Amino acid sequence: MLLRHILVVLGCLLAFAFASFPSVGSAIAAPTEKIDVRRLAGKGDDLPVTVGIPLPPGLLRDAAQVRILDAHGDEVPAAVKPMLTWHFRDGSIRAVRVQFHGPPGTYAFSFDAPRTKSAAGWPYGEGLVGGKPLALATLTPAWLTASLIAGPQSVASRDEAYARYVDAQFRWAGTMPTKDTTAWLFDRPSTLFKAYVRTGRADYLEAAEESYRWYMAGIKRDGLPVSPFCGGGWLPDGKPCDVKYVYIEPILLAVALTGDDSMHDAATVAKMADLWDSGGWNTTPGPYHHPKDYFTERLAGLGLIETVAAYELTGDSAYRKRIDARVGWLYEHQRANPDGLGDDGSWRNSWNVHENDPDGADDVRGASPWMSENIVDGLWHAWLVTTDPRIPGMIVDFGRYLERYGWIGPDLLVSPHDWRNSCSGPGGLIAWYWSSSRAKAPALMKIQESEGWYSDGHNVELGLPVAAAWYFEKDPAQAAALKKRFAALTASYSPACAAISDTVRRFNWNNRGAGVAQWMMAQPSGAGLTAVPAKAATQRLQGASP
Repeated sequence: MLLRHILVVLGCLLAFAFASFPSVGSAIAAPTEKIDVRRLAGKGDDLPVTVGIPLPPGLLRDAAQVRILDAHGDEVPAAVKPMLTWHFRDGSIRAVRVQFHGPPGTYAFSFDAPRTKSAAGWPYGEGLVGGKPLALATLTPAWLTASLIAGPQSVASRDEAYARYVDAQFRWAGTMPTKDTTAWLFDRPSTLFKAYVRTGRADYLEAAEESYRWYMAGIKRDGLPVSPFCGGGWLPDGKPCDVKYVYIEPILLAVALTGDDSMHDAATVAKMADLWDSGGWNTTPGPYHHPKDYFTERLAGLGLIETVAAYELTGDSAYRKRIDARVGWLYEHQRANPDGLGDDGSWRNSWNVHENDPDGADDVRGASPWMSENIVDGLWHAWLVTTDPRIPGMIVDFGRYLERYGWIGPDLLVSPHDWRNSCSGPGGLIAWYWSSSRAKAPALMKIQESEGWYSDGHNVELGLPVAAAWYFEKDPAQAAALKKRFAALTASYSPACAAISDTVRRFNWNNRGAGVAQWMMAQPSGAGLTAVPAKAATQRLQGASP
C-alpha cells in the first residue's frame, strides 16, 4: 500500500510538471487510500458519512470503479457520484462524492475492481444536524495535494515553518467570525480548505465547511447581477454590490473536498460570476485605457480568480472567454501602460485615483506590492487552466519589479521611520505600501508614513509573487535574488508574527495563496517554462483554444 501510495504522489506531481495530463491515469497504479471518519454529533454506529474525493487528471473515468473498504478490507455498500470533471484537460472525473453508513474509524477507497455493493445516496443536507455534519471524513495530505484540486501543493511537513505559522494563526482565527464581516475578505473558506489540503487536518476541514456554509447562506439569490440589484452579491455586510466579497472558488473546493452541493446551483454560480463581470458598484471591468482609469490590483486579481473558478466548476465556454479577456487586459496594462512611462513590470496606476482624488496634485504613479499579489494569484490560477503563454512572462516581470522597486531599503528604515513590526527581527523585510519605479523616495515615504505602518503584515503572502517568479525565471542572477528574497521573507513565519490577531482577515490575506509558494520554491528555477505544453502554447499564439 505504501509503495503504491508513493507511486500515486510521484506520478501525479511529475505529470503536472511536464503537463502530460492526458496520460496520468496510465502511469498510476490502482491505489487503496485511507479515509478517517470522526463523529461530530449523534450516537450509535450508523453514522451517515459523506466524503469528497478529488482525483488527478486521467485516473478515473467510471465511478463504478470506486469501492469503499472497512478496516478489515471488506467492501462497504456505498453511493458514488461524479461531482467535477477535468473538462479543460482530458474529460476524466475530477472529484466524486462517496456516501456510506458506518461507525467512526478508518476506511479506505480503492479503484482496483468494480464496486459490488452499492447503496442509495442522500441529499447532502440530510446528513446535517444544526447545519453541521454528523461525521467528518478526511483524506491524507499526500492524496489531497497530488489530486491537484488546489493546483500543485506540497505536503506540509511537521517541521515546516510556514505550516507552524498557519497553525499558530488558526488558534485565534479558528473561531467563526460571524460578528465581523470584514473577517471574510480575501476568502476565509478557501483559505481553510487549502490548509486542509496541505495537512489533512480535520480541524481545518471542519472550520472550512462551517465557514463555507455560513458564507454561502449570505449570497443574494434574487435580482439581476448588476448594480443596484446585485444578485449573486454577499448580504451580511449590507453591501451586496461590493464584489470583493464574492467568492466562487470555495464552491469548487467544497464540492471536491466534502461533497457538499447543497449551498449552490447553476443559477447562483452564474449570478456570482456575472456580478464580477458587471463590477457591482465599481466600474465595469475592462482594459486600462487612460492614466486616470479606476483600477485596483485587488479587484483585478480576485475577479480573475473567481472567473477561473466558475470555469473550473461549470466548463462554460463563456467563462473561458472572460478569463482570456481578463488576462489580456492585464497583459496590455503591464506591457503598454497608457501613461507612456514604459514597462517596468508592474500594473502601474494612479495613487490619487486609488484614493478617490483623481484631480489631486502630486500624483504618484505606482503599484501596491501586496495588492498585486492578488493579480499574481489570479494569473497562476489562469495558467493552470489555460497554459496561456503570456502568463509566465507577466509573472516574471512583476517579480523583477518587486525585487527592484518593491522593498524598502534598510538605509530608510531608521527611527522614527522604521514602519516595521519587530516580530520579524532586526533584519525583517517590509515592502512599500505604495511602490514606484518613477517616484522619488520622499513621495513614497509620505504615503508610507500616512498609510503603511506595519505593512510587513503582508510579508507572508508576498512569498507568492516571489516564488511564482522563481518558478518561471530562467535568468540565474534573477533567480538567485528571488531565492534570497524568499529566504528572508520566512522570518515573518515567526511565532511572534503569527500571534498578531488585531485584524482577523489577516489569516485570509496571508494564507489564501501562500501555500503553493512552498511547492514552487522546491522546484528548480524556471521549471514552469518546461511545464507549458508546446502544442497548447502554439495554439494559444495562433488564437485557438488549447
